[in-house]
Amino acid sequence: MNRTPPASVCLLAVMAMGACLLAASARADDKLLEETVEFTGEVLFLQSRVPALVIGAVRDGKTAVFGFGEASDGSGKPPDRHTMLRIGSITKAFTGQVLAGLAADGTVKLTDRLQDRIGWNVTIPGRDGHPIRLIDLATHSSGLPRELERKSGPPDDPFSTLTPEAYRNGLASDPLLFAPGTGALYSNFGFDVLSAALSHAAGKPYDVLLKERILDPTGLKDTVLSLRAGDRERLLQGHNFDGKPLPDVTTPLIAGGASGIYSTPDDILRWLSWHLDRFASKEAEVRLLDHAAYLQRDGLKPVSGFDESGRMDAISLGWIVMEPRGDLPLILQKAGALQGIFSYAAFAPTRSVGAFVAINKFDFGAGMAMAKVVNQLIGELAPR
Repeated sequence: MNRTPPASVCLLAVMAMGACLLAASARADDKLLEETVEFTGEVLFLQSRVPALVIGAVRDGKTAVFGFGEASDGSGKPPDRHTMLRIGSITKAFTGQVLAGLAADGTVKLTDRLQDRIGWNVTIPGRDGHPIRLIDLATHSSGLPRELERKSGPPDDPFSTLTPEAYRNGLASDPLLFAPGTGALYSNFGFDVLSAALSHAAGKPYDVLLKERILDPTGLKDTVLSLRAGDRERLLQGHNFDGKPLPDVTTPLIAGGASGIYSTPDDILRWLSWHLDRFASKEAEVRLLDHAAYLQRDGLKPVSGFDESGRMDAISLGWIVMEPRGDLPLILQKAGALQGIFSYAAFAPTRSVGAFVAINKFDFGAGMAMAKVVNQLIGELAPR
């Protein structure tokens, strides 16, 4: 890729867009990390033409975060490392980590049947002698469709019809599209059911389980399933495909396993740092279980919904695994989209490098581009 000096890039932005807004959070000691992340974010922001973008990376425990544009319309303030935002389906990697933790301490087994863990008065469907297991839910191989079939909610509360009863009815209708374990179809339905099963197995509401298993031990102070007092004032404003602002809407707890989490760039980088600390003795079993590639692409039929952010070679517990290619190392990644926010988190577990990016407009071209750019950023920071 051609490298234009940052000053020239900003000059082009001023000419084309009228402004080049930039904010850097507290800087790391790694000057090369700062330089690379800032330049990458600046170019991506100008190319994507979204209202705002925030990008950050961690390498060997040091972080850098840069924001561009306006975090909320008319604010004049760019997003920063403390900006709250919906991370959408990156939530699934948190749910996978909860599963890893419960499996590590023996509360559940990865091969437990959903029927034995869900705790609902419903017969869980199967096909050809294949029951749905927890590992099938965590690797999108359960056979459940992408979304739960339900009535539409009102525009100001679209997720209100995601209720436990709706999920029970959905399972009872036998919606399987293939025999569990034989194919892979991206499924929000599956991850919401998984979080309900983990909650029942642990005997705790899922928000409590998430906090006890991940948020508190990892020191994630701004990662929540529901906004607290004062959080809304620093919330990244999402926009629809037509550029109109989208309201922030409540996600019910039953849907917390697939896409319910709010977080900040600072917290996401701290969480990625936990994943990168692969030789730490504390929670070593959880990392090993969480990062292992359980479902290889080869032989699966169908395979659908996984390649927008880079080709899926395998699936771990919520993470998409991309094998090394060219200058890129092994990468575990996950993308998210909710209420006008596209986000993407990725890390190279053997290279001590991770990165996160988010934009605040639904734009598929920009969303796919930002994932590609972050994968390349990891390659630059940790070449093979």
